[in-house]
Amino acid sequence: MTQEIQEAGGEWMGNPEDEGAIGWTAFDSSSSDDGTVTVFLPKETILEIPHQSLVRIKSHLDHRSYLGAVVRGPFAEPDGLRSDSPVVVTATVRGRGNILMSNYHGRVQVELIGEELEKGGIVPPRRRPLPNSPVFPLSSKETAEVLRTSGDILLGIAESHDDIEVRVPATKAVLPRHLGVLGTTGSGKSTTVSGIVQQLQQAGVACIFLDTEGEYTAINEATDDKQMLEALERRGLTPKGVDGTTIYHLVGRETANPKHPHTIPFRLDFSELSPYTVKEILDLTGPQEQRFLQAFDVCKLLLRDLGVYPVRGNKKEEQEALELDELETGYPRMTLSHLIDIASVFHDVVAKVPDEPNPYNDIFKSRLDQVKQRVQAVRSDSEVSWRALLGKLWRLHRFRIFDSNQAPSLPYTDMLKPGQVSIIDLSDTDSPELRNLAIAQLLRGVQHQQEEAYRAAIAAGRPPVPVTIFIEEAHEFLSAQRIKDMPVLFQQVARIARRGRKRWLGLAFVTQLPQHLPDEVLGLINNWILHKIGDSSVVNRLRRSIGGIDDSLWSRLSALAPGQAVVSFTSLNRPLLVAIDPTPCKLLMVE
Repeated sequence: MTQEIQEAGGEWMGNPEDEGAIGWTAFDSSSSDDGTVTVFLPKETILEIPHQSLVRIKSHLDHRSYLGAVVRGPFAEPDGLRSDSPVVVTATVRGRGNILMSNYHGRVQVELIGEELEKGGIVPPRRRPLPNSPVFPLSSKETAEVLRTSGDILLGIAESHDDIEVRVPATKAVLPRHLGVLGTTGSGKSTTVSGIVQQLQQAGVACIFLDTEGEYTAINEATDDKQMLEALERRGLTPKGVDGTTIYHLVGRETANPKHPHTIPFRLDFSELSPYTVKEILDLTGPQEQRFLQAFDVCKLLLRDLGVYPVRGNKKEEQEALELDELETGYPRMTLSHLIDIASVFHDVVAKVPDEPNPYNDIFKSRLDQVKQRVQAVRSDSEVSWRALLGKLWRLHRFRIFDSNQAPSLPYTDMLKPGQVSIIDLSDTDSPELRNLAIAQLLRGVQHQQEEAYRAAIAAGRPPVPVTIFIEEAHEFLSAQRIKDMPVLFQQVARIARRGRKRWLGLAFVTQLPQHLPDEVLGLINNWILHKIGDSSVVNRLRRSIGGIDDSLWSRLSALAPGQAVVSFTSLNRPLLVAIDPTPCKLLMVE
């Protein structure tokens, strides 16, 4: 036999191009998918190719090289036998894994990521690797480069890649494309968000929290949670609070963290709210809505007649008044009490009250005849509708947060400074109308200020300050029913989302009830952090809205442990399952 081997050219040494291969591609079958290939592995290499690991497939016959990810397996299969055949079952049970055990091999399903070019780069695959093509594992360095996991913001460690940190860049191509952080209660959303904010602050991004529960009001302190401290130690991270935090709370309301060193009360300015936003949030009926707009228009005319706005002779204000867009903002210098005065006069005129109207504002008291003349020029009726409207306006007025002399407006210029973290604490606000009015005014104010800052930065030849707004409990503010009832409010958010991409203004929607978010909101989001979601109907709906996540990751979403998340960012080449890092800062009201 030795002589025959020598006559045949010597012992077969294998294909040198296959050196280092851990498996080979299989033939296709009738059940094969276009985007995946089956790979068989010797049993010695099964442990070298875990789930979600990346591989290189060298199709020698057509001289092509492909990159792929393991999306199913590795599975162990007996050689030459079905895994459920009687002989295999008998050998396993009777032999207890030691007697008559069949040899076995591994099988994985690899999803093709792309085809490698000779000069570098990856393009979408137009062909498939040929059968018996060798498969090689990618090193950690190569995997990180292919997945594009480098960046400023550290999220955590990639599952199946213990030495690969998943990061995203704090660049205009990523953050202003908006973020969705979804998951059930206790899945780790707050930990994720607070950790991201600390790093955004260090990267010079201005962050604004719309905190409806007050859980972020202590992030200026280092965490003291025992489990979090142990997790930080395992990762080699240090507990640390977020620098540059300021808590803003509505005047007359308390903050969830009164010990915070920098708390500032603020008021709402009625003049900054679009009348169409106000009427939607107040949930006015058709007749009430008609009378609200009548009162608003008359109030606007009177403020113009009396020289409140625009001031007579002020050309700039006169031009601004002509260009005013009431879908975006209210009428300058109009207060809620102004509107209540005019609505009261309307009611008295319609109800034919014998006594003279008694406005609260001196400017209307001194010009009562002029006020009545303007009101009587408008054809109106229905004392009942006017009374109902006045009831809702007075209810708003009793909150004592509009146009107050006891607190300033939100200082948007200060809030949009580099590295500033502003927490809008709405935890002491039980009224959903009041909370939504505050959120609507803040969004409009931030958008206006950022647009001005963007123009100034471009004119000065410097980059603008990046801004990210985190909307907690987003399902309450932007639920499907609320958008149906309040289309103007959603248009405002959509306008911010569209303009923000060019002006460095990003939105982050955080919610435990993604089923209440409408498709219109999901369509605004390009970056996702998906924690555990147990409802299969919600998962199926998200699958229709979020592309690029393979079936194996979707199937694991309902069983994720706290702190695990499926991460999909525009900067990543493919979605990843990530163990999110513990937060170094303190959170309130979390388990």
